[in-house]
Amino acid sequence: MSKLLPVRGTHDIIGEDFRLQNYVIKSALTVAETFGYEPIETPIFESTDVYQRTLGETSDIVNKEMYTFKDKGGDSLTLRPEGTAGIARAVISGGLQDNTPLKWYYSGPMFRHERPQKGRLRQFHQFGAELIGVADPAADVEVISMATEFLRNLGLLSEVKLQLNTLGDFQSRKTYRESLINYFSDFKDNLSEESQVRLTRNPLRILDSKDSNDKEIVSGAPSFHNFLTPEADSFFKNMCSGLDNLGIEYLSNPYLVRGLDYYCHTTFEFISDKLGAQGTLLAGGRYDGLIPMMGGQSIPGVGWAAGIERICMLTQMPTEEPRAICVIGLGEPGEKEAAKIALRLRRSKFKVDLIYKGGLKRGLRRANKIGAVAAILLGENELTNNNVTVRNLDNGSQTEVSLSELDSHLAVYESAKLVAE
Repeated sequence: MSKLLPVRGTHDIIGEDFRLQNYVIKSALTVAETFGYEPIETPIFESTDVYQRTLGETSDIVNKEMYTFKDKGGDSLTLRPEGTAGIARAVISGGLQDNTPLKWYYSGPMFRHERPQKGRLRQFHQFGAELIGVADPAADVEVISMATEFLRNLGLLSEVKLQLNTLGDFQSRKTYRESLINYFSDFKDNLSEESQVRLTRNPLRILDSKDSNDKEIVSGAPSFHNFLTPEADSFFKNMCSGLDNLGIEYLSNPYLVRGLDYYCHTTFEFISDKLGAQGTLLAGGRYDGLIPMMGGQSIPGVGWAAGIERICMLTQMPTEEPRAICVIGLGEPGEKEAAKIALRLRRSKFKVDLIYKGGLKRGLRRANKIGAVAAILLGENELTNNNVTVRNLDNGSQTEVSLSELDSHLAVYESAKLVAE
């Protein structure tokens, strides 16, 4: 019989890895709520049309990476490859278009059929934030500021660089697109096969090609900034001024683009040089054309998404996890009383490991294995005297404690206490 393994590009998240991931998500959640954002959760699968409309039928995600299937009713469904499209759908289907501004954060798994490598999985997790309904560049400043504080609180701000660009307004983008086609057409035969396809379908994507020959050609391409309308130029300058006012450092990257037509104005990424090719930890931008493209009102939006697995690769937990107290009952009467004491301690927010069966030797072996700070022993003598024996597992000392005084005695074991939510 063949050995069952996780599907390629997926992995189990267990113990400390889970705690670290949860810590990162909680850190993001806390920052988002200090900025006045509310939680939203959309389904992990949507009608395939949600993504084909928004991501474009010629995009790599739609063509190569989506997990699409038909359900028993014959409907085409897709596991979500990203979070923003589902949120835009929720704005429209929930009748929320007149309730702007909408300030939401979300987290959860995403799915893309990519080639697995370090920092890239087929099931991965994101935390994201969206500000919908504000056209002013102050909204862009706010979401970038939120992302900055999130990374700062994790101690990662010194490990990353904020790269920034503008895609201009829709008129700027149209003019620039024409200029790019004219420029790259002169080098068509020298472009990679992928970039030759993009030349007519999505020329902006050539700017972020990873092919070395493409990069050399791109280095001479016209700059987007030369094609900005006065309004788009003013938007970008005001946004940069807002970041300067908050002391947020950034680098201009004229090749930082988004190939989808609904993106405009600001695009940004926080990038680390410690993760190899998959160095983008968090990316975002403005998407004023998304909701109208999906059939809704003309509502602007701006947001970002962070890759939780990649951030975890650079993050360390700031404090040790609580150490457990083991409760060991000997014999059936002791086991019953042990269960009561374990519940009592858990209600006081202690981390407790209850030993069900197996006697003292097995119980202490388990306690040592999990690194417990203390063991509470209940045998025949303890039950007769209405007390328990508390063994300090760091120094081996034992103390008989009456049940009425157990809580006060355990005050010395604060390292076993969980902080109440």
